[in-house]
Amino acid sequence: MGLSKVGWVQRILTRSKMGRRTASRFVAGETPESAIRVIGELNSQGILATLDHLGEDTATRADAEKAAGDILLILDLIDKAGVKSNVSIKLSQIGLLQDEAFCIDQLKRILDKARLYNNFIRLDMEDSSLTDRTLNVYWEMRKHGYDNLGVVIQAYLFRSEADLCELVEDQARVRLCKGAYKEPPQIAFPKKQDVDANYDHLTEILLERVAQEVREKGERGDIDGGKFPPMPAIATHDPLRQQHALEVAERLGLPKSEVEFQMLYGIRRDLQENLVAKGYPVRVYIPYGTQWYPYLMRRLGERPANVWFILSNFFRR
Repeated sequence: MGLSKVGWVQRILTRSKMGRRTASRFVAGETPESAIRVIGELNSQGILATLDHLGEDTATRADAEKAAGDILLILDLIDKAGVKSNVSIKLSQIGLLQDEAFCIDQLKRILDKARLYNNFIRLDMEDSSLTDRTLNVYWEMRKHGYDNLGVVIQAYLFRSEADLCELVEDQARVRLCKGAYKEPPQIAFPKKQDVDANYDHLTEILLERVAQEVREKGERGDIDGGKFPPMPAIATHDPLRQQHALEVAERLGLPKSEVEFQMLYGIRRDLQENLVAKGYPVRVYIPYGTQWYPYLMRRLGERPANVWFILSNFFRR
């Protein structure tokens, strides 16, 4: 049993000053209003946001409908406040574990509201048991004409190159991350150096496809019209992976505006500020909500290396 499900540990940490102090470094409060304030502060520093309402793995349809309602509310608040943020969601939060058709209905409600506000929804990727189901829902939404959504690909899975190649052919808006879940060696690279190498390889595939689309639009004379180039999201706190992406983008002649870097709230602020200073879009993933304890514990428990990663970054500026 993981710590996220041990009741007495949760009670101690959620009621202690240390527990809440730790959470406040990585979670933007428990209410939508507190999250909006954090987004405003980041926007003032030239940083964009993507907002995540914590609480995935809902157990009932009623809980899933409530979660969808909360996401609709945050879309309203983002528009009302005029902050620069899109929204990230996990499909297990809005009913995927109960029924895929039901989940799709909830997602349509969210995408319709986001479209009304000219906003964007990112489908977070969960553990490998939900990879196929998440991608299936993504493709179903594309069939229904929704183009205001993107998806996440995890570099540590063997299958990710094939998935990415299919997505970039559709001009999908992909966030590329390493992956945080503990997966068996039969389906994922167990060694960090192999994950890093594959991340760099997938970065090249992603940026080359975007560069090709930018060139084709330029040749057609519609660089400012038609379907927009699918801005890639390079999501990593690894300076070497970021540097590789920068070098590839420069070699391909990609405008800085076409490559977005994404990082987690509260981690490596120095890297965020450095990329903004260089003129690149930076988007910070901001979780909020009362379910911050499971969020932190799962992040620590999914991979043991995350314990040191989180603790070491707690003491960074």
